[in-house]
Amino acid sequence: MKLQTTRDVSRRSFLKTGALAGGVTVAGALAAPHVASAQANGATWKIQTSWPGGVGLQVFKDWAGTIVEKTGGELAFEPFGANDVVGDFQLYDAVKNGVLQAVNPFTIYAQGIIPAAVFLSSYPLGLRNPHEYDVFYYGLGGLEMARDLYARQGMYFVGPVHHGPNIIHSKVPIRSIDDFRGRKMRVPGGMVAEVFQGIGAKTTVLPGSEIFPALEKGTIDVADYVGPAVNYALGFSQVTDYISMGPPGFMSLYQPVDIMDITVGMDAWNALSPEMKQFIEMETKSYSIEHHAKIQKADQEAWAKFEADGTEVTRLTQDDVELMTEVAVPIWFKYANKDKDAARVFKAQLDYMMSGSLGYVTPDLIEGQNLDL
Repeated sequence: MKLQTTRDVSRRSFLKTGALAGGVTVAGALAAPHVASAQANGATWKIQTSWPGGVGLQVFKDWAGTIVEKTGGELAFEPFGANDVVGDFQLYDAVKNGVLQAVNPFTIYAQGIIPAAVFLSSYPLGLRNPHEYDVFYYGLGGLEMARDLYARQGMYFVGPVHHGPNIIHSKVPIRSIDDFRGRKMRVPGGMVAEVFQGIGAKTTVLPGSEIFPALEKGTIDVADYVGPAVNYALGFSQVTDYISMGPPGFMSLYQPVDIMDITVGMDAWNALSPEMKQFIEMETKSYSIEHHAKIQKADQEAWAKFEADGTEVTRLTQDDVELMTEVAVPIWFKYANKDKDAARVFKAQLDYMMSGSLGYVTPDLIEGQNLDL
């Protein structure tokens, strides 16, 4: 018979009571290491993020460094930045074949293997605030749908991670959607690309790490990427003169709430104890809050830096919102009808957007559109 040490009992008790505490309380409890300086004596996960640098990468690495102490050494995260182990578009293959045990990608990148993933992140003129995606994931069945889809690919979708809206950098001023016509523009692909193609842009798909050199060389003259702090750290003010945004209070029409996630290879996930699985799920919620808040704080500081560099901020109008919505709606339904799963995920969001809570979508707006459920 194996004797339990005091350390074993305290660790298991910590994980069980901490994981069951719930909500904000658990985030605070888990932030405090239960041993002074734990060393990894269990599993070590290689985990790669899509962040190539800046505050996003730093917040990710700082968080990953806390896991070994929070678990008393039962689990450690070895963090990697974008392209450190594999390219951004190889993340899912890497986590499925065990090169990486976990990933922290931009969720939109999963659309290549899971068509419904286009609705697991934000999309043009869809849900517009972080809490609306929390309602979708944790109140309207989105998390269960995501986990089902990822499980079929040999992966476990732990949960979403917020970071904020995407913004557009350009070499020329963008004062209305007409100004996108003919511009060579970097986008993440998929629905976003089709919406911008619908208003006349010439789109190309590039990972975040390749945007700066493409702007510098003139391969592209407009690029979307994440928020001000990360984009400033990546040097975008050195190669562009303008930032284009939506109307006041609506930073981005095309990706108002960009979402990342924590995804784990199924073999690595299944090797965890039930208590450790519960801990990782709660820790992901805690990380999402911290990640979002710290990036938003850094964004406030970045605006002054862009201004000092001479960057001009231009804004689209409410008329542009309405025109772009007319372009976006049939593209929503096109992507939703790619398979039954995509239709199912989109339907949950469409019902929410048409409800009294939001009202972004009216029956007139979707007249003539059908979902193949």
